[in-house]
This record gives sequence, structure tokens and C-alpha cells, in this order.
Amino acid sequence: MTSTDSLQPTAPAGAETWGARHAHDPTVVRDDDGTYYMFSTDSVANSRNIPAGVHVRTSPDLLEWTYRGTALDGVPAPASEWSGAKGLWAPEVVRWPAAAGEARWHLYYSASTFGSSTSAIGLAVADSPAGPWTDRGLVVRTLAGRDLQNAIDAAVTFDRHGDPWLTYGSFFGGIHTLRLDAVTGFALHDGDLGTCIARRHADVDRAVEGAFLQYREADDQYVLFISYDSLFSTYNVRVAVADEITGPYRDANGTHLTDLAAAPHTAGTKVLGSYRFDGDTAWLAPGHNSILTVPAPETGSAEDQFMVHHVRFAEDPSEHVVQLRRVFTTAGGWPVVSPQPYAGPERETLGRQEGIGGTWRVLRFAPESTEPVEALPVTVHDDGGVSSSGEPRRVRLTIAGSGLDAQLDAVVFGSWDWSRGRAALSFSGIDQHGVVYSGTQGA
Repeated sequence: MTSTDSLQPTAPAGAETWGARHAHDPTVVRDDDGTYYMFSTDSVANSRNIPAGVHVRTSPDLLEWTYRGTALDGVPAPASEWSGAKGLWAPEVVRWPAAAGEARWHLYYSASTFGSSTSAIGLAVADSPAGPWTDRGLVVRTLAGRDLQNAIDAAVTFDRHGDPWLTYGSFFGGIHTLRLDAVTGFALHDGDLGTCIARRHADVDRAVEGAFLQYREADDQYVLFISYDSLFSTYNVRVAVADEITGPYRDANGTHLTDLAAAPHTAGTKVLGSYRFDGDTAWLAPGHNSILTVPAPETGSAEDQFMVHHVRFAEDPSEHVVQLRRVFTTAGGWPVVSPQPYAGPERETLGRQEGIGGTWRVLRFAPESTEPVEALPVTVHDDGGVSSSGEPRRVRLTIAGSGLDAQLDAVVFGSWDWSRGRAALSFSGIDQHGVVYSGTQGA
């Protein structure tokens, strides 16, 4: 039985109906009893009467979410005094390796005000994601006019040696990563700031923020997910890889993410952006993702990975919701993301072999595109001549039609076609020019 008694119970009116709506900058963790906890920014569309202290939701299955309150009782005093923050942003929650006398879970929160780089990342600790959470103070602080960094949007990565690093940053000065003390969770050396691993020109239409850094042991590589462009309209998710945690991070075309000479919207391989299927609701500005890794006994694989991100409704961009999408790696080693939000194993199982060839509705995530991408009818040819029952399968695909002609290093998998209400095959893949395509079967 999940206990959330230690969470702060204050909730806005109607919170019991929210589900995954009104959550922003999400991260999800799995407790030992199988319960999933979502932590998110203190924000609710069109409302100022909200509690501060990191919003928390729980779910038994990653599908149905229940608002539980806040992890902390408001903004901790040191964070408030430094930044003037009225709420907490972009929490990162991570299971901490066992150490004598130390808590097993760390929550890194951001304190700032919009448009300011006088910011701080603080640390709270607990023995369980359900709390109680105890504030330990500030880990990183930046000051406008002094530091060319912005201490928000924390993410923690354990490198190939098991050492922890804090990756953070937004707008000002780009994305940075900082070595942490393996016991305390604070900076290894007090007062240190991180090494720059990604940057862009600092304006709202060319933002870089919301980083999540993952060590991929199978390839002995580091994978950096970041969000580009305007939070309110043109947000999109980019990916780059590196051999060392401090970089250099390069996209599928070899462009370094610190290269300010690169064209404004081309650096970083775009794996997800605004799109629309079948004239259905357009999903606008997906971004600020984390990656959840969980056991996957249903599929027989060692683990499943999900991108957890927020997305806006095109008909009302002030409203947003959290979605989860399955993440795969192509034969060439590139991360790709499902075009369909996760619907659970029962819905995504086809129950029969399906030929991969035929007409699909396909999205092309051109790096320079700022408008929602419309799915186009495209003929797909499987270069290997195989069928799929929905289990993830790495394939070579040739696509043609509607002006989209490419050969793809792709993964085909089972999904739930939300616009048509049925199980269907989907694919995501990358062409020789570093452009990502995603599609779902059916004319």
C-alpha cells in the first residue's frame, strides 16, 4: 500500500480531476513497491492560488495520475532569500547510492524568477519518494551580472565510474555539468560551477534548457537531451552524444553543441517537436524531458525507457499535460522517440504479425521547422522483408511519397494510435542527413 502521508496535503480546488494536466518540467521515479511518483514545477494554468514546494503525483501504471500535494512546505528560506522565488521549478529526483547515515533519495529543485539568472539549485533528502523531505540547502547559486550561468533545470547523472554529476542551465551561458560529492550530493568542491557542454545565443527564440544527461552503458556513451526554442510555442527536443561526460557533445551530423557558428536551428538532432496526426489535436511545444528506465518483464527485455515531458494544446497553449513516450536506440546507436504517447502494454500489443510495408502517416522533424508538422501519407518499404508483432525491431526502411523520400535506420514497435483508437505499428528512425522521421501504420 502506497503511503503519501508525509507529503504536504495542500491542494488547489479541482486537483483531484487533474491527472497529468497542469504538470510542467516533469520527472518520474519508481519506488520499491512499484508505485510511480511524478515531481513537477509549481504551476497551474491561469491560476495564482497554488501551493509551492514541488508538486507530486502518483500512479500505479504510468497512465492514471493522482495529485498528492507538495514535497516541501513552500520555498525553503535560503532559496527564497537568494532568488526571490515564489515557487519551485524543474525538480530532479534520484535514488542515491547507499551511504552510512545518508538518505536514499535526493530532490534537486530550482529557485528563480522568469528572465533572471539570479537563481539557485537546492537539495532536499528523504528515505522515500513519499517523504518526508528535509531541505539541506543550496548546491549551486548564480548571480545576474556576476556569473555567465543560470542555476536551474537540474539533472543528475552517474558516470561510468559511478560518480554523480549535476547538469543544469537555461538561456544564460548554456548548459553546464558539475561533479558532485558521492556522499553529500553537494558540489565536490564548494563554490564550483560546471563545465559548459551546450550553448546557444541567449534570446527566447533560441533558448537551450531543460537538459537531461544519461550514461548509456551498452555503448559507453553519454546521451544529452535538451530543449530548444520558445517554451510557449516552438519548444522541441534535441539529442547529442559524447564519449566523456564533459563533452564534446555532437549531433548526428557531428556538429558540437557548443558551436555558436552553427545555423540557429540546426545543431542538435531533433527527435520530437510540435505535430499533428489526421487533423486531430495538434501537440504543441513538447519539451523539458527526463528519461525513466524501468524493468520490462512483459516484453522480456532488460528494461524499458520512457521520455517524460510536458506538451501544450495547440487550441489553448496555456494548458499543458505530461506525456510519456517509449525511447529506442537504432542499430546505428541513435536515440529515437515514439510518435504516439504511451498507452500501456495491453493496448500496444497487436496480437498478430503485421507486414511493415504499406502506407503510413509519417512526420518529418526537420530541425528548422517551427510550425506543427503534419503527418503525410507515405509508402514504407522494409528493406529486410520482415513482419512484426509489435516487439521493438531494428530495421532499414525506405520511405517515398508526399515529398518525403529517405532511407532510414529505424526501430519498428507496437503503439496505440490515439487519433484512430487502435493498436498499430509505429516507427522512428533517422536518415543519412541526420533528420528524424516517425510514423504510424495506416492510410
